[in-house]
Amino acid sequence: MSIISVKGISVSFDRKRVLSNIFLEIEAGKIYGVIGPNGAGKSTLFKAILGLVEIDNGHISVEGKPVEEQRKKVVYVPQKNDVDWQFPATVYDIVRMGRYPHKKFYQRLDKEDEAITINALKEVDMLAFRERQIGALSGGQQQRVFLARALCQESDIFFLDEPFVGVDVTTEEKIIQILKKLADEGKTLLVVHHDLSTVNKYFDKVILLNQRLIAYGDTETVFNEENIARAYSGQLPVLHKMGNL
Repeated sequence: MSIISVKGISVSFDRKRVLSNIFLEIEAGKIYGVIGPNGAGKSTLFKAILGLVEIDNGHISVEGKPVEEQRKKVVYVPQKNDVDWQFPATVYDIVRMGRYPHKKFYQRLDKEDEAITINALKEVDMLAFRERQIGALSGGQQQRVFLARALCQESDIFFLDEPFVGVDVTTEEKIIQILKKLADEGKTLLVVHHDLSTVNKYFDKVILLNQRLIAYGDTETVFNEENIARAYSGQLPVLHKMGNL
């Protein structure tokens, strides 16, 4: 059974079609790479599934229910450019925000929540920075903080929009290690990604997108030169050099 079902959705902004007639069935326990050129609608697909943008038509369900009824089960890590890094909050403040979906509006965080927060910071090697203001961190450290917040939420489905952009090699390796561990635990992960050279190594399955669905399925089957060329429509001049796809 699919954990996320997307049936024929389309999305438009200012009468311009951004996504057209997308059908997807997302399985649990897999890491999906969402691949395509700039403007392909990758972030819009995430926001449509999460109910953050209005769809023109079609239907989306998470474990057979509307996403509005499944908020605790999904977590979203946005692009770095969508975050106000000057917001006056410490690393610890940001990470423990992941516990709020588990609380009613009048409930305070308790010792269990604090322990989960500390464990999430340890998982991403950021405990030593817990009192640091988020704007004072490096790009890689900032990405680790938002991943820790996602871990703190203890969700089943993770949406990560370009988590490897602007991070160092060590952080990228740490993030993919954590994502693979989550998948082994049965979590579902969808990741917008741009570095085509690491797709085969990082993802179990691939969604190739360019406003319409080009192809999706097992990485070893779907991620080939023909489908990549169709997705990028000539925007990838180094495609012929990628001999190990």
